[in-house]
Amino acid sequence: MICGEALQSYGLRALGFGERLLPRGEITLCDQVVLIGSGMIWNVYFAVLALLFGFAFAVLLAVAKNTPSRLTRKPAEWFIFVFRGSPLFIQFFMAYEAFVMLPRVGVEFELFGIMIEAETRWFARAWLGALIVLFLNTSAYTAEIFYGALRAVPKGDLEAADAYGLSGWKKFRRITFPTMLRLAWPAYTNEAIFLFHATALVFFASFPAFQQKGDALYYASYFADRTFNPFIPYPIVAVYFVIFTLVIIGLFGAMNRRLNRHLPSEQRPRLRLRPTLIR
Repeated sequence: MICGEALQSYGLRALGFGERLLPRGEITLCDQVVLIGSGMIWNVYFAVLALLFGFAFAVLLAVAKNTPSRLTRKPAEWFIFVFRGSPLFIQFFMAYEAFVMLPRVGVEFELFGIMIEAETRWFARAWLGALIVLFLNTSAYTAEIFYGALRAVPKGDLEAADAYGLSGWKKFRRITFPTMLRLAWPAYTNEAIFLFHATALVFFASFPAFQQKGDALYYASYFADRTFNPFIPYPIVAVYFVIFTLVIIGLFGAMNRRLNRHLPSEQRPRLRLRPTLIR
């Protein structure tokens, strides 16, 4: 009954529904589980949108890096190099300085002739500012994965496509792109898992949480400060991340089986998870 009340009061607290104030009196285990679970909505939001937009942008970057044209190849190479060569936390810090701190000290930005103040600019909020950083970072890493897969597409497949009269977009859509995905998917699965784990850095990036609508670590930190016991909220966060990681493995594993459904079962590549401890 108590957990039911906590779920009703704080289940969607991270989205602004339910109780407006965080619990201040006696904090129960149910309060912590429900509120941290509510904060996970934002972690899922960051991961899903960054993966979706990053996937599309990464394909463009990989194709651009694989083209012989220097004007097309070099910008893609430098973009990938910069975001793969610098730590993700530094990228968060630079975005925080650009989106939040610079306007506060009098540096204004002009967009289409309109001066935009810090208080009204969406980029200063975590839901967009942090999302942009995650999107750019995963785009660079995914593009390098896809580029390697493009280089590994069997020449026999491309020659067969030429023999059938396929060229240009039709050749890419029917032969090159599916083969690239099939080769890159195991590595891309690891990138998706790391990106989801990297959403925890949004809290440490200092992007302001609008009206206390924070992510899982935002609420875990609040409970650790209020109860002086970090050994309950932070393990709860870890359990949530493990559960969602298993969901990602299941979804990407199903997609991997579909991409390789034309191969005999003994020849289908299996996902090998190699967690990245530090980037």
